[in-house]
Amino acid sequence: MIPAVAAVVVTYNSERDIDGLLDSVPAAMGGLDHSLVVVDNGSTDGTLDVLGARTDCIVVRSTNVGYAAGINRAVAAAGEARSILILNPDATLDPGSVPAMLAVLERPGVGIVAPRVREADGRLSPTIRRRPTLARVGGLSFTGLDAFSERVEDPDEYLVEHDVDWAVGAILLVDRQCYAALGGLDESFFLYSEETDFCLRARDAGWSTRYTPDAGAVHVGGGSGESSLTHTMKILNRVRVYRRRTGPLRGGLYFGLSVAIELRRALLGTHDSWPTVRALLRPSARPRQLGLRRRLVPR
Repeated sequence: MIPAVAAVVVTYNSERDIDGLLDSVPAAMGGLDHSLVVVDNGSTDGTLDVLGARTDCIVVRSTNVGYAAGINRAVAAAGEARSILILNPDATLDPGSVPAMLAVLERPGVGIVAPRVREADGRLSPTIRRRPTLARVGGLSFTGLDAFSERVEDPDEYLVEHDVDWAVGAILLVDRQCYAALGGLDESFFLYSEETDFCLRARDAGWSTRYTPDAGAVHVGGGSGESSLTHTMKILNRVRVYRRRTGPLRGGLYFGLSVAIELRRALLGTHDSWPTVRALLRPSARPRQLGLRRRLVPR
Protein backbone atom coordinates (compact mmCIF):
# COMPACT_ATOMS: atom_id res chain seq x y z
CA MET A 1 0.00 0.00 0.00
CA ILE A 2 1.38 3.41 -0.98
CA PRO A 3 1.61 5.78 2.04
CA ALA A 4 -0.52 8.89 1.96
CA VAL A 5 2.35 11.19 2.92
CA ALA A 6 6.14 11.30 2.70
CA ALA A 7 7.36 13.89 5.22
CA VAL A 8 10.77 15.28 4.28
CA VAL A 9 13.11 17.54 6.25
CA VAL A 10 16.53 19.06 5.60
CA THR A 11 18.67 19.86 8.63
CA TYR A 12 21.75 22.03 8.93
CA ASN A 13 22.95 22.71 12.47
CA SER A 14 19.40 22.13 13.69
CA GLU A 15 20.24 20.50 17.03
CA ARG A 16 17.97 22.81 19.03
CA ASP A 17 14.89 22.41 16.85
CA ILE A 18 14.68 19.03 15.17
CA ASP A 19 13.34 17.04 18.15
CA GLY A 20 10.41 19.42 18.47
CA LEU A 21 9.45 18.98 14.85
CA LEU A 22 9.79 15.19 14.79
CA ASP A 23 7.91 14.85 18.07
CA SER A 24 4.97 16.75 16.54
CA VAL A 25 4.66 14.54 13.46
CA PRO A 26 2.71 11.53 14.80
CA ALA A 27 -0.18 13.60 16.18
CA ALA A 28 -0.11 15.83 13.11
CA MET A 29 -0.57 12.82 10.84
CA GLY A 30 -3.78 11.78 12.60
CA GLY A 31 -3.29 8.12 11.77
CA LEU A 32 -2.27 8.55 8.13
CA ASP A 33 0.25 6.09 6.72
CA HIS A 34 3.45 8.02 6.23
CA SER A 35 7.20 7.90 5.89
CA LEU A 36 9.64 10.37 7.45
CA VAL A 37 13.06 11.19 5.99
CA VAL A 38 15.63 13.67 7.26
CA VAL A 39 18.56 14.69 5.07
CA ASP A 40 21.36 16.31 7.04
CA ASN A 41 23.35 18.78 4.96
CA GLY A 42 26.67 18.45 6.79
CA SER A 43 25.78 19.73 10.26
CA THR A 44 28.73 20.50 12.54
CA ASP A 45 26.75 20.70 15.79
CA GLY A 46 24.97 17.84 17.54
CA THR A 47 22.18 17.39 14.97
CA LEU A 48 23.34 13.95 13.87
CA ASP A 49 23.62 12.78 17.49
CA VAL A 50 20.02 13.87 18.07
CA LEU A 51 18.85 12.12 14.91
CA GLY A 52 20.87 9.00 15.73
CA ALA A 53 18.98 8.61 18.99
CA ARG A 54 15.63 8.44 17.19
CA THR A 55 13.94 5.45 15.59
CA ASP A 56 11.06 7.20 13.83
CA CYS A 57 12.86 8.53 10.76
CA ILE A 58 15.27 7.60 8.00
CA VAL A 59 18.42 9.73 8.21
CA VAL A 60 20.44 10.48 5.08
CA ARG A 61 23.87 12.05 5.58
CA SER A 62 24.91 14.53 2.94
CA THR A 63 27.36 17.31 2.30
CA ASN A 64 25.85 20.79 2.10
CA VAL A 65 24.28 20.50 -1.33
CA GLY A 66 21.71 23.20 -0.58
CA TYR A 67 18.14 23.15 0.66
CA ALA A 68 16.43 22.32 -2.63
CA ALA A 69 18.83 19.48 -3.39
CA GLY A 70 18.41 18.18 0.16
CA ILE A 71 14.64 18.07 -0.22
CA ASN A 72 14.96 16.28 -3.56
CA ARG A 73 17.27 13.71 -1.97
CA ALA A 74 14.84 13.20 0.88
CA VAL A 75 11.95 12.65 -1.54
CA ALA A 76 14.00 10.08 -3.43
CA ALA A 77 14.85 8.26 -0.19
CA ALA A 78 11.24 8.31 0.99
CA GLY A 79 10.02 6.13 -1.86
CA GLU A 80 6.46 6.22 -3.13
CA ALA A 81 3.75 8.34 -1.50
CA ARG A 82 0.67 10.16 -2.74
CA SER A 83 1.87 13.48 -1.35
CA ILE A 84 5.05 15.12 -0.07
CA LEU A 85 5.11 17.16 3.14
CA ILE A 86 8.03 19.60 3.02
CA LEU A 87 9.05 20.73 6.51
CA ASN A 88 11.64 23.10 7.94
CA PRO A 89 13.38 21.71 11.04
CA ASP A 90 12.36 24.76 13.09
CA ALA A 91 8.63 24.15 12.55
CA THR A 92 6.14 22.16 14.61
CA LEU A 93 2.79 20.85 13.39
CA ASP A 94 -0.58 21.04 15.13
CA PRO A 95 -2.38 17.73 15.82
CA GLY A 96 -4.50 16.68 12.86
CA SER A 97 -2.97 19.30 10.57
CA VAL A 98 -1.86 16.90 7.84
CA PRO A 99 -5.27 15.28 7.18
CA ALA A 100 -6.74 18.80 6.99
CA MET A 101 -4.14 19.77 4.39
CA LEU A 102 -4.58 16.50 2.50
CA ALA A 103 -8.32 17.09 2.20
CA VAL A 104 -7.57 20.36 0.40
CA LEU A 105 -4.86 18.79 -1.76
CA GLU A 106 -7.32 16.19 -3.05
CA ARG A 107 -9.48 18.86 -4.69
CA PRO A 108 -9.19 19.12 -8.50
CA GLY A 109 -6.31 21.23 -9.72
CA VAL A 110 -4.65 21.78 -6.34
CA GLY A 111 -0.93 20.98 -6.39
CA ILE A 112 0.36 22.67 -3.23
CA VAL A 113 -1.26 23.41 0.14
CA ALA A 114 -0.01 25.89 2.74
CA PRO A 115 -1.36 25.93 6.33
CA ARG A 116 -1.96 28.79 8.74
CA VAL A 117 1.37 29.43 10.44
CA ARG A 118 1.97 31.07 13.82
CA GLU A 119 5.04 32.64 15.38
CA ALA A 120 6.44 31.11 18.55
CA ASP A 121 4.40 33.59 20.65
CA GLY A 122 1.15 32.64 18.90
CA ARG A 123 0.91 35.63 16.59
CA LEU A 124 -0.04 35.06 12.97
CA SER A 125 2.97 34.57 10.70
CA PRO A 126 2.17 36.19 7.34
CA THR A 127 3.32 33.45 4.98
CA ILE A 128 1.15 34.15 1.92
CA ARG A 129 2.89 35.94 -0.93
CA ARG A 130 1.96 37.71 -4.17
CA ARG A 131 3.93 37.16 -7.35
CA PRO A 132 7.06 39.31 -7.80
CA THR A 133 6.73 42.48 -9.87
CA LEU A 134 8.84 45.58 -10.45
CA ALA A 135 6.64 47.54 -8.06
CA ARG A 136 7.10 44.93 -5.33
CA VAL A 137 10.86 44.68 -5.49
CA GLY A 138 11.26 46.96 -2.47
CA GLY A 139 9.11 44.87 -0.14
CA LEU A 140 6.98 47.85 0.85
CA SER A 141 4.48 45.82 2.85
CA PHE A 142 4.08 48.67 5.35
CA THR A 143 2.18 50.64 2.71
CA GLY A 144 -0.71 48.19 2.88
CA LEU A 145 -1.05 48.47 -0.90
CA ASP A 146 -1.18 45.22 -2.89
CA ALA A 147 0.69 46.80 -5.80
CA PHE A 148 3.80 47.40 -3.68
CA SER A 149 3.71 44.48 -1.28
CA GLU A 150 4.68 40.90 -2.04
CA ARG A 151 3.85 39.79 1.50
CA VAL A 152 0.15 39.57 2.33
CA GLU A 153 -0.33 41.33 5.68
CA ASP A 154 -4.13 41.63 5.92
CA PRO A 155 -5.26 39.25 8.73
CA ASP A 156 -8.60 38.74 6.97
CA GLU A 157 -6.77 37.00 4.11
CA TYR A 158 -5.73 34.30 6.58
CA LEU A 159 -9.28 33.52 7.73
CA VAL A 160 -10.55 31.87 4.55
CA GLU A 161 -9.29 29.18 2.21
CA HIS A 162 -8.20 30.51 -1.19
CA ASP A 163 -5.65 30.21 -3.99
CA VAL A 164 -2.45 32.24 -3.61
CA ASP A 165 0.47 33.04 -5.89
CA TRP A 166 2.96 31.35 -3.57
CA ALA A 167 3.61 30.69 0.10
CA VAL A 168 6.65 30.47 2.35
CA GLY A 169 8.08 26.96 2.11
CA ALA A 170 8.47 26.10 5.81
CA ILE A 171 5.42 23.80 5.69
CA LEU A 172 3.99 22.78 2.32
CA LEU A 173 2.05 19.70 1.25
CA VAL A 174 2.68 18.88 -2.41
CA ASP A 175 0.87 16.51 -4.73
CA ARG A 176 3.32 13.82 -5.88
CA GLN A 177 2.26 14.16 -9.53
CA CYS A 178 2.79 17.92 -9.35
CA TYR A 179 6.23 17.44 -7.81
CA ALA A 180 7.20 14.90 -10.47
CA ALA A 181 5.85 16.99 -13.35
CA LEU A 182 8.03 19.94 -12.27
CA GLY A 183 11.10 17.80 -11.69
CA GLY A 184 11.17 18.64 -7.98
CA LEU A 185 12.69 21.79 -6.54
CA ASP A 186 15.18 23.68 -8.70
CA GLU A 187 18.55 22.93 -7.12
CA SER A 188 20.29 25.90 -8.75
CA PHE A 189 18.81 28.19 -6.09
CA PHE A 190 20.75 26.40 -3.32
CA LEU A 191 18.95 28.39 -0.61
CA TYR A 192 15.96 30.78 -0.78
CA SER A 193 13.40 31.36 -3.56
CA GLU A 194 13.10 27.67 -4.41
CA GLU A 195 9.52 27.68 -3.12
CA THR A 196 8.72 30.88 -5.04
CA ASP A 197 9.97 29.31 -8.23
CA PHE A 198 8.21 26.00 -7.52
CA CYS A 199 4.79 27.53 -6.81
CA LEU A 200 4.95 29.81 -9.84
CA ARG A 201 6.07 26.97 -12.13
CA ALA A 202 3.25 24.85 -10.73
CA ARG A 203 0.75 27.56 -11.63
CA ASP A 204 2.21 27.74 -15.15
CA ALA A 205 1.59 23.99 -15.44
CA GLY A 206 -2.01 24.24 -14.22
CA TRP A 207 -1.54 23.42 -10.51
CA SER A 208 -2.76 25.90 -7.91
CA THR A 209 -1.22 26.76 -4.55
CA ARG A 210 -4.01 26.79 -1.94
CA TYR A 211 -3.92 28.33 1.52
CA THR A 212 -6.09 26.78 4.24
CA PRO A 213 -6.75 28.13 7.75
CA ASP A 214 -7.98 24.69 8.83
CA ALA A 215 -4.45 23.33 9.34
CA GLY A 216 -2.02 24.95 11.76
CA ALA A 217 1.68 24.99 12.53
CA VAL A 218 4.34 27.04 14.30
CA HIS A 219 7.48 28.25 12.57
CA VAL A 220 10.26 29.90 14.53
CA GLY A 221 12.39 30.86 11.52
CA GLY A 222 16.14 31.30 11.21
CA GLY A 223 16.84 27.98 12.86
CA SER A 224 20.05 27.43 10.89
CA GLY A 225 21.23 31.00 11.38
CA GLU A 226 21.08 34.13 9.25
CA SER A 227 24.03 36.18 8.02
CA SER A 228 25.22 38.55 5.32
CA LEU A 229 25.87 35.46 3.17
CA THR A 230 22.31 34.21 3.41
CA HIS A 231 20.93 37.73 2.87
CA THR A 232 23.02 38.00 -0.28
CA MET A 233 21.70 34.64 -1.51
CA LYS A 234 18.14 35.77 -0.81
CA ILE A 235 18.46 38.95 -2.89
CA LEU A 236 20.36 37.33 -5.77
CA ASN A 237 17.80 34.54 -6.01
CA ARG A 238 14.91 37.00 -6.00
CA VAL A 239 16.49 38.72 -8.99
CA ARG A 240 17.04 35.40 -10.71
CA VAL A 241 13.39 34.28 -10.28
CA TYR A 242 12.13 37.51 -11.81
CA ARG A 243 14.71 37.47 -14.63
CA ARG A 244 13.83 33.91 -15.60
CA ARG A 245 10.13 34.69 -15.74
CA THR A 246 10.17 38.06 -17.50
CA GLY A 247 13.26 38.14 -19.73
CA PRO A 248 16.38 40.33 -19.93
CA LEU A 249 14.80 43.80 -20.13
CA ARG A 250 12.48 43.60 -17.15
CA GLY A 251 14.98 41.41 -15.35
CA GLY A 252 17.60 44.11 -15.80
CA LEU A 253 15.24 46.72 -14.36
CA TYR A 254 14.51 44.49 -11.37
CA PHE A 255 18.25 44.02 -10.87
CA GLY A 256 18.89 47.78 -10.97
CA LEU A 257 16.14 48.46 -8.46
CA SER A 258 17.53 45.74 -6.19
CA VAL A 259 20.94 47.42 -6.25
CA ALA A 260 19.42 50.79 -5.38
CA ILE A 261 17.33 49.35 -2.54
CA GLU A 262 20.21 47.43 -0.98
CA LEU A 263 22.50 50.48 -1.26
CA ARG A 264 19.90 52.60 0.52
CA ARG A 265 19.53 50.00 3.26
CA ALA A 266 23.30 49.86 3.68
CA LEU A 267 23.56 53.65 3.97
CA LEU A 268 20.78 53.61 6.58
CA GLY A 269 22.75 51.16 8.71
CA THR A 270 21.75 47.66 7.59
CA HIS A 271 25.21 46.10 7.68
CA ASP A 272 24.23 42.88 5.88
CA SER A 273 23.37 44.96 2.81
CA TRP A 274 26.96 46.07 2.10
CA PRO A 275 28.16 42.58 1.10
CA THR A 276 24.98 42.21 -0.95
CA VAL A 277 25.66 45.43 -2.85
CA ARG A 278 29.18 44.19 -3.63
CA ALA A 279 27.86 40.83 -4.77
CA LEU A 280 25.23 42.45 -6.99
CA LEU A 281 27.77 44.70 -8.70
CA ARG A 282 30.70 42.25 -8.77
CA PRO A 283 29.76 38.77 -9.96
CA SER A 284 33.12 37.43 -8.73
CA ALA A 285 32.06 38.31 -5.17
CA ARG A 286 28.91 36.20 -5.29
CA PRO A 287 28.51 33.01 -3.26
CA ARG A 288 30.05 30.19 -5.28
CA GLN A 289 27.16 27.88 -4.41
CA LEU A 290 24.83 29.87 -6.67
CA GLY A 291 26.96 29.61 -9.80
CA LEU A 292 26.20 33.23 -10.76
CA ARG A 293 29.66 34.61 -11.47
CA ARG A 294 29.55 34.74 -15.27
CA ARG A 295 27.14 37.63 -15.94
CA LEU A 296 26.04 40.80 -14.21
CA VAL A 297 22.29 40.14 -14.09
CA PRO A 298 21.69 36.76 -12.40
CA ARG A 299 19.64 34.20 -14.30
